[in-house]
Amino acid sequence: MKPLSYDPNNTGLVVVDPYNDFISEGGKIWPRMKEVAEANNCVPHMQQVLTAARAAKLRVFFAMHHRYREGDYESWKFVAPIQRAAWHRRSFECGTWGGEFRAEFVPAAGEIVASEHWCSSGFANTDLDLQLKRHGIERIIVIGLVAHTCIEATVRFAAELGYDVTVVKDAVADYSDEMMHAALEINMPNYASAIVKTSDVVEALAA
Repeated sequence: MKPLSYDPNNTGLVVVDPYNDFISEGGKIWPRMKEVAEANNCVPHMQQVLTAARAAKLRVFFAMHHRYREGDYESWKFVAPIQRAAWHRRSFECGTWGGEFRAEFVPAAGEIVASEHWCSSGFANTDLDLQLKRHGIERIIVIGLVAHTCIEATVRFAAELGYDVTVVKDAVADYSDEMMHAALEINMPNYASAIVKTSDVVEALAA
């Protein structure tokens, strides 16, 4: 792999789903995520990448999952299993602490929050692609949750749309080591140009 290098004029950071329910103690989904997330220091690494991206003047984009609202999906003809699970758990419930950004990931002035995705891909039925293109972004660095669902789906869709993608493998997490392996070692290498550590990205952004 050639040395990492990122031009702030055409590179953006995409932060996926940094909700309290996912990555904060007391969050609804955190107990399922905790073991893997703590083993690879996912949340501190996400913070490091975000801080490095801001220091390097990269555009920052947030791709957030649809927050539960009363009546969601009730009139839908078909509901995907992952959507049904989120619906029953009331995941990321709008107006509650769990449905808020974890404090360290609240968007700064000028950072872009794309419209919420309904399933897994940050691109499907949202304005993320439009926002990236309007800001001249051709390459993206992806961090966040969950490796085998929203991260993988977003990375696949990005590749289909022609973006060059870097995934920061210790700034994502999952429910098990097996799921992390499937996402990072089997599936995403087909779509991401680079799957690297936080230290590699931070060093490249500081260069």
